[in-house]
Amino acid sequence: MKTGYSQQQQSTKLWTMDFVLITAASFFLFFGFQILLPTLPVYMLDLGGNNTAVGLIISIFTVFSLFSRPLVGALMSRSKKGWLVAGLVLCFIIISSYNWTLSVGLLLLARCVHGVCWGIVTVTSSTMASDIIPANRRGEGIGFFGLASTLAMALAPAIGLALLDGKWQMPGVIFVAAASTALALICVWGVQKQRNHSNERSGSTDQAQARLPLRSQLFEPKALFPSLLGLLIGIVYGGIVSFITLFGEEAQIGNVGLFFTLNAISLLIVRLISGRLFDRKGHVWVIFPGSLLLAASLLVLSYTHSMTMLAISAVLFGFGFGAVQPSLQAWILNRVEPELRGPANATFYSAFDLGIGGGALLLGRLAEASSYAVMYRYSFLVIVLFCTVYIAYIWRKSN
Repeated sequence: MKTGYSQQQQSTKLWTMDFVLITAASFFLFFGFQILLPTLPVYMLDLGGNNTAVGLIISIFTVFSLFSRPLVGALMSRSKKGWLVAGLVLCFIIISSYNWTLSVGLLLLARCVHGVCWGIVTVTSSTMASDIIPANRRGEGIGFFGLASTLAMALAPAIGLALLDGKWQMPGVIFVAAASTALALICVWGVQKQRNHSNERSGSTDQAQARLPLRSQLFEPKALFPSLLGLLIGIVYGGIVSFITLFGEEAQIGNVGLFFTLNAISLLIVRLISGRLFDRKGHVWVIFPGSLLLAASLLVLSYTHSMTMLAISAVLFGFGFGAVQPSLQAWILNRVEPELRGPANATFYSAFDLGIGGGALLLGRLAEASSYAVMYRYSFLVIVLFCTVYIAYIWRKSN
């Protein structure tokens, strides 16, 4: 009886050393990524690019990560940690190379390679985390794991803009991004062999994935609908990360680092609550209210002409996105067998990134034809579509 109790306690323990290390690695990985998001568009304009080129910074990056993810999802059964280490090393190299991208073409070429590396590290790190997290605490665990990227989002953009405006400028931004990626690599190196929570060893799960047909390793149908919703959220997110800095200049607000900070603080707060609510009540109680907050945020943002309105929009967006995005991922992981987590994560991230890339490109063209304010007003309609599709799905399932 004592042994059984001990095993039960172990199976529900969330804060293991492996979980702490993989979460810390995610923080450093995303810090290096997020510090480049608001700074590369400005760098692109300095190199002579236009708004379409700024959109390509995100979209071309996304396309290449999109194509790499299914392959990594299929091949990672041989060594998740090995793939993650290799991806981090490549990320470090390509981020460092941004110092030598002195033309629009070279910068876009570097983004292509970086996109492939990003596809590798995001799928492998999230799959390793889902293997480590106990099944009955998945919503909570994914929420806390996601807090790593949230904290990175809170700190990195404002720091990046400060470095860009100070004496360090873009070389300083690149140095910090590369150093943060190196710290992620050190954390991953300390992660031991992850465990599986269906009373199987991780190795047996990896072997089960390796025996799956190639189609099942590349793509997971059970992840399709939540991934479609993730694509719609990605379109909106792509418009935020690509153009919020330039929108601030258009609206004469100045430094929009406050948006990233307040957005991330709100993400932090809501994820402390939404993960547990997801585990206890299900996805409807989290995703639907979150989508309404996203819609409100975009409407406020499209009429913003002051720091106060920008702050309100940031808080609403943080609460909405922080509730919806990790809940979609946890919902997917609950729908699939352990050996399908890799392909399921790849499907979700591919759809989300497709939304980000497509959104950055299409919304960039829309902004050129009108304004950034009008662009965000049209983004509101994407959330209306999200709510319509989601409600139709719930209604069909209940009848």
